[in-house]
Amino acid sequence: MKNIDSRTHVRGESVYLDDIPVIRGTLFGAAFGSPVAHGLIKNLNLSKAEAMPGVVRIFTYKDVTGENQIGGIIPDEPLLAEHHVDYCGMPVAFVVAETEDAARAAVKRITIDIEPLPIITDPREAQANGQLIVPPRTFRLGDTKTAWAQCAYVVEGTADTNGQEHLYIETQGAYAVPQENDGIKLYSSTQGPTAVQRAVSKSSGLPMHQIDVDVTRLGGGFGGKEDQANMWAALCALAAHVLRKPVKYALHRMEDMAMTGKRHPYSSDFKLGLDKDLNMVAYEATFYQNAGAAADLSPAVLERTLFHCTNTYFVPNVTATAYSCRTHLPPNTAFRGFGGPQGMFVIEAAIAKAAEELGIDAAVIQAKNLQKTGDEFPFGQKAQSEAHACWNKADELYTIADIRAKAASFNTVNLLNKKGISLMPICFGISFTNTRMNQARALVHAYTDGSVGVSTGAVEMGQGVNTKMLQVAAHVFSIDPKRVKIQSTSTYRIANTSPSAASATADLNGKAVEIACIAIMDRLKAVAADELQVDINTISLKDEWVYVNGQQTDWDWPRLLIAAYAQRVSLSEHAHYATPDIHYDKTLEKGHPFAYHVYGTAIVEVTVDCLRGTYEIDAVKVVHDFGTSMNPLIDRGQIEGGIVQGIGWMTMEEVVFDKAGRLRSNALSTYKVPAIYSVPKEISIEPLQTESENLAIFRSKAVGEPPLLYGIGAYFALRNAVLAFNPSATIPFDAPMTPEKVLLALYNPHPAPCSPPHAKTQTANDLAVNP
Repeated sequence: MKNIDSRTHVRGESVYLDDIPVIRGTLFGAAFGSPVAHGLIKNLNLSKAEAMPGVVRIFTYKDVTGENQIGGIIPDEPLLAEHHVDYCGMPVAFVVAETEDAARAAVKRITIDIEPLPIITDPREAQANGQLIVPPRTFRLGDTKTAWAQCAYVVEGTADTNGQEHLYIETQGAYAVPQENDGIKLYSSTQGPTAVQRAVSKSSGLPMHQIDVDVTRLGGGFGGKEDQANMWAALCALAAHVLRKPVKYALHRMEDMAMTGKRHPYSSDFKLGLDKDLNMVAYEATFYQNAGAAADLSPAVLERTLFHCTNTYFVPNVTATAYSCRTHLPPNTAFRGFGGPQGMFVIEAAIAKAAEELGIDAAVIQAKNLQKTGDEFPFGQKAQSEAHACWNKADELYTIADIRAKAASFNTVNLLNKKGISLMPICFGISFTNTRMNQARALVHAYTDGSVGVSTGAVEMGQGVNTKMLQVAAHVFSIDPKRVKIQSTSTYRIANTSPSAASATADLNGKAVEIACIAIMDRLKAVAADELQVDINTISLKDEWVYVNGQQTDWDWPRLLIAAYAQRVSLSEHAHYATPDIHYDKTLEKGHPFAYHVYGTAIVEVTVDCLRGTYEIDAVKVVHDFGTSMNPLIDRGQIEGGIVQGIGWMTMEEVVFDKAGRLRSNALSTYKVPAIYSVPKEISIEPLQTESENLAIFRSKAVGEPPLLYGIGAYFALRNAVLAFNPSATIPFDAPMTPEKVLLALYNPHPAPCSPPHAKTQTANDLAVNP
């Protein structure tokens, strides 16, 4: 089944925030952000701005009708700055005017006097100064202190990953419309309608039942609208509540880039020990997370970094510590992978360093240490692993040895172009790591004409979740999918929703839809049994017809609904689903936090132009653990998009802040994202289909976040290509691997005129005999 939005998308009829018809009398907002990263506000002069034509009112923290606070996990983020500012772009005032142009013009007339304070942009510096969002956390397995004595080889180093701009097509925005009795209907570009509802309730002073957050779809989210949509919605709602007029604010692209948080940059230390047979014996990692100026979702992101610190490998002795460091940058936030990719990059860097020092291919170490079913993660959960199955199928399908041989042959005859190969196995846990968030509700109505309406807490943002919800309802009822409509996501219809995040949206909401539909179906079967005077156990529905003992009757779906209505049987159901069996004890740092894990293996092939430092991604060949896919077309699209986004993070997307905390990569002229020319020449995706039961809807495993992790392999493939040209190159583990960094590595130190290929590949047995 194709995406149900495809027709309206290509016809330009899909409704986003800016497509909502504007009500007469609507006012427009614009935020004035701090021009400096850290300081005390000495004077804020609004007089010139207030005198501008069309300006209705300018709001400051003094005008907040509730609590001047929108922090979720930790209440450390004011809606509008009070006496000090903590990052460039921090909202200090909110201008409301009759037109968007008038509001933006007035913002430029606001002046502010700020007494500067010291600015920290480096997470290690923040940690050294005790500037932490939350206390550090440590995961332990075994005893690393005693394990080092068992190691024949030990490597240490650092690994850094930069941030990543979400660059959703639709920027942040909201449209608040006053309702009677102080109510507010709020259209918000958010992944978390309930999070927006809570933030607006807190800042406005209105109870949550007065605030209806309604979302039809987003023009992209990638995690950037899970928490950061709250501020813009709260500002619009505050103004609408006070002025009793509709207020809309959609950020300009450069505003969005400068004023919102991004993927968390990390600076990390690692130490990895292996025995003489290349078994990983011990691993220590210390992560310094650049959280920015406020908590946002940083503590949860930090937690997932620790959950994924060993990727898909079993290491019997692990100590991993993470610090969430407060700096003077916009609060960093959720991004596809949610801290997992940052943790996984570090262990892949440790493996790469060990392989380079031993003169072997990293894949030897990787394959040797893939986890098996029953192996324990550092957080206590036991693996139900498909790691070996994915790796072995990738080798069977794509013949890794042949790929390597072709690359080696190419490198032998080409002086100024070199190929690099890497393998990237992945393991990603599916569930919110905050156990209480693993719940969802669905409201299903069957109408007497045979049509069905479905409301859930899922937000459609291009990932196809509405299509999957429709599939669930159509499958359970066994009706034509055209009979089913997925309603917009509304906090009035579905309350207390979890955000559409953590790759769990389809599972949680799909299960709730299934439960609701089954409940209605059970009632309908009872009606059919009564009308046909047969046992209810003989009744089934197939392709919109009622069957008795497998024989079709003359009762169709609409007739059955009318009969049920005539008998005053409920044709509606509000169902609740909570993921069973998951739990986690933070005092012990042990538990079973994930419903299941998604596995996969990617082979990444690149070619580097060794004269210019430029490169091409030749191929990404993947075996992915789909489970039993509900919609292969949508799932493949998610995998392809995730791969390209991951490659972008690892190769070209470089977020640059200067020492004063100002964003320098603040436009698409200075921030490079993958274009069509950056996409791999070949993306091959083969499913590892499994029939084993899991807690996913219809046994279809999540595909939102795991595919991004394959992009990490591009970094190491580029590194291998550089080493094929210059075996003595010194290459820090510092992503992204931009063309500038590639060029520096190619000629630092200066290579010999005819560089031989990198050291020959050895097997584990070769090394054991002759290390």
